Amino acid sequence: MNIKLERWILIKSTATRTMTALLIFCFLFFLVPSVSFAGQGPVNPVKNNGAKWRIALYQGGDYEDYSKILLATIKGLMEMGWIETARMPEQKRTQSMEKIWSWLSTEVKGEYIDFIQDGFYDAEWEESLRNNLKKELFTRVESKKDIDLILALGTWAAQDVSRARIKVPGVGISISDPVASGIIKSVEDSGNDYFTVRVDPLRDEQQIRIFHDIVGFKRLGVPHEDSVEGRSYAAMDVIERLAKELDFEIVSEFTQETTVTSKKIAVESLKNALKYLIKTSDAIYIPVAPNGLTPESISDMVEITNRGGIPTFSQSGSQEVKKGFFMSIAESEFKFVGEFNANTIARILNGAKPGELNQLFEAPPKIAINLKTAEVIGFDLPVDVLVAADEIYQEIENP
Repeated sequence: MNIKLERWILIKSTATRTMTALLIFCFLFFLVPSVSFAGQGPVNPVKNNGAKWRIALYQGGDYEDYSKILLATIKGLMEMGWIETARMPEQKRTQSMEKIWSWLSTEVKGEYIDFIQDGFYDAEWEESLRNNLKKELFTRVESKKDIDLILALGTWAAQDVSRARIKVPGVGISISDPVASGIIKSVEDSGNDYFTVRVDPLRDEQQIRIFHDIVGFKRLGVPHEDSVEGRSYAAMDVIERLAKELDFEIVSEFTQETTVTSKKIAVESLKNALKYLIKTSDAIYIPVAPNGLTPESISDMVEITNRGGIPTFSQSGSQEVKKGFFMSIAESEFKFVGEFNANTIARILNGAKPGELNQLFEAPPKIAINLKTAEVIGFDLPVDVLVAADEIYQEIENP
């Protein structure tokens, strides 16, 4: 048996661990409410005047979290009876959303929902293509009237759908901060009768607080693009507020994400930012980086931060912890998100107005930690941190 694993099992069995676990559980239970769902109203499967509901998808570009959350949402719809239960496709970092949509539109069966085969719109992270696609999509909505609901994946798509003022329901999915990015007016009010989005106002705050409690950093490095979208992805408003409260300094280094069409440039900009931050910070928060942090580039990013001996926190989730970043939120959160989104869609198809639905989503915090990374960067993990962790990885997974 792996020596580290033996040590982990031994520690887990002690009375001290048990008491600490109970204390942490009680603290988190009272600090964070249980998962909330999207308001009241029926969620049972119904037809659209005898026909299927026609759903389209619009995204700014491929990103790993989009596929995870969409598939979790589809699983939620299956469990509710809106579509027939089917074997979910294997999730791979390199899997494109176009392939998932092809599976949905050709293989997933059911009498209530039709995922329109030619209803997939992907801007591929290119601003010019984005402008053309949104015109094409919204013209189709107004003229052909063959779309009953739009799934808007990511900040770009949600911004466009929420501002279009089309009279077709839109559901924003996987948005880092829909308020800061101008997608909705507030947690309580989307500002658009035909649009709604899940809002977890505590998620980024919980991440920073957990990271600070464990690492105790005084200088937090944050690589992000100097734009509305970049600040939104990185949750800079939250970080700036917490920096004053928790007394730490923010070290920003700007990257190029949505302002360039070349992924190579985006990747190099993130690498250079991390090389700077390992010299100027004592911890780094890794925000969602749709163009810079790719399946091909993540191992290089991990090597940079681990070689620099810097603790990292991935905003995205535990898939990046598997790849070697130090900490994040555990994968199980996606299940809760999928259930929330499925309930939102079900209520809309039952006649609820999107703008009147509850947007507030609060999931219990679950932590993922990479023990190998802790060893590489020389970080001695306290027992109570191991107790609080829901996912523990023994090695750094190679691409």
